[in-house]
Amino acid sequence: MAPKPPPGRNGFTYRPQWAVIVVCDDEDHQRATYETLQAMGLRLRVVAV
Repeated sequence: MAPKPPPGRNGFTYRPQWAVIVVCDDEDHQRATYETLQAMGLRLRVVAV
């Protein structure tokens, strides 16, 4: 196993991630979309901006 890289100057170790953002029409659409994707076994995060 390769050693972990040292953290950067700010103490943060970058770890690449890939994601998809789905823009929903409203809160109900967001809830339904979340439940559908969760049922598919995906790892999700809810964001409201």
